Amino acid sequence: MPEVKKHVYTREVERGLSTAENVSFLEGLPDRSQFVQSGDEAETIHSTYFGVEPDVLIDNTAYPIAIQQLDGEDFTVTLKKYQTKQTPVSDDELYAATYDKMGVVRDTHVSAINKKKFARAIHSLAPADNQADTPVLMTTGSDDGTGRRMLTMNDIVNLKRACDKLEWEADRRLVLCPDHVNDLLLVDQKFKEQYYNYTTGKIANLYGFEVYEYVKNPHYVVATKVKKSFGAVPTEGPDRQASVCFVKSRTVKATGSTKMYWAKAETDPEYQRNRMNFRHYHIVVPSAKKCIAAIVSDNAA
Repeated sequence: MPEVKKHVYTREVERGLSTAENVSFLEGLPDRSQFVQSGDEAETIHSTYFGVEPDVLIDNTAYPIAIQQLDGEDFTVTLKKYQTKQTPVSDDELYAATYDKMGVVRDTHVSAINKKKFARAIHSLAPADNQADTPVLMTTGSDDGTGRRMLTMNDIVNLKRACDKLEWEADRRLVLCPDHVNDLLLVDQKFKEQYYNYTTGKIANLYGFEVYEYVKNPHYVVATKVKKSFGAVPTEGPDRQASVCFVKSRTVKATGSTKMYWAKAETDPEYQRNRMNFRHYHIVVPSAKKCIAAIVSDNAA
């Protein structure tokens, strides 16, 4: 029975981890899960980014047509490994519980992994700092009363202008942080009316952007426009949360293996408890260091 439970619970965790992505800002991103290769220490994807495009001939009359090599740069993407700490469940708890105790524990592990990997995903899709190909813009609205400049519709237009100048593809996605969603709800009646689409459950598109919202967007140092490292604790004022923009077709998403680890109570005579945890591989990254941008809340003073 423990082996059957392990198989069933692992399948349930896999289902939970994959289904959650269908309702997040990761929906529809190019999925390269089938190319994941497992090694002794890591799971990876080998991919090629072609930095050049072929020349296009118009009304050509000269033959033979010239040969043009597309020299691609091979790069390896290593999936992030997510592991939960062990959860002990004693035999006494299982006998006394009037509900599916192990199912609750399983779902808690799924939720914890999802929260961490989604936060890591949006952090990876945000530029490290302000560069020509990865713009980091600042909000220009009025003071919200805390010393933070609010996001305005003009700021989103400025983001669109920056994307247009860089000739980004049309499949642009904007993931708003909570502050910026609330700013637009306060200052723009049209956005408020279209905030929630009761048919799709998504925020209405803005100026060509598919719009999502997420609570774990990365923070930036306002003075330098440099992204805080993942997991770093932000300081309110010097650091502000950002909204993140990226081109959907210029990303890579992959899910690797999921494994359940299980120790039976029979092997623990001292405490007579079962122990469970999970390991899961996942990655979301831009396919090149371009087509990503951010809008950071500026300080009013």
